[in-house]
Amino acid sequence: MSRIGRRPIVIPSQVDVKISEKEVAVKGPLGRLTWSLPPGVSAQVEDGHLNVLRAGGGAELRALHGLTRAELSNQIEGVLQGYERTLELTGVGYRAQVQGQSLTFNVGFSHPVLLNLPEGVKATVDKQTVVSLKGIDKRLVTQVAAKIRRVKSPDVYKQKGIKYAGEILRKKAGKAGKK
Repeated sequence: MSRIGRRPIVIPSQVDVKISEKEVAVKGPLGRLTWSLPPGVSAQVEDGHLNVLRAGGGAELRALHGLTRAELSNQIEGVLQGYERTLELTGVGYRAQVQGQSLTFNVGFSHPVLLNLPEGVKATVDKQTVVSLKGIDKRLVTQVAAKIRRVKSPDVYKQKGIKYAGEILRKKAGKAGKK
């Protein structure tokens, strides 16, 4: 049984948390985020700590309790420090470009793949093969990173494609072939 929901969240001095009846607003030096509280879950601030409370003990409510606590913790960290996710393009001729709020990928298709970035996520490209995504919303940054990875998932045989930085891929042996 998870007890994550019961742990209090420390609120740093630079972060301001406002709680209304159905919503928690977190404001910090990098921006502002909000989270809607599900029915049966409430939040309160005491002595520089944010506590998430639940009304009952049902399985679904326990899951929402832990989820709400984790999301609020991520939002506090996001408005204070932000989140970054890095992807690497591996393959001959594979490259990426940033043009405003869109990314263009050349990853072995007959056409370039264009991806528009949502509001709140900024991308930079280093050496045409390393894409860095930055933002304050962890959910949004990781969702965009997963969407980019799906453009050309890494191949287990040739090790080509788009992968997360630091991701280790196990290379599979190909067909033995005739002698």
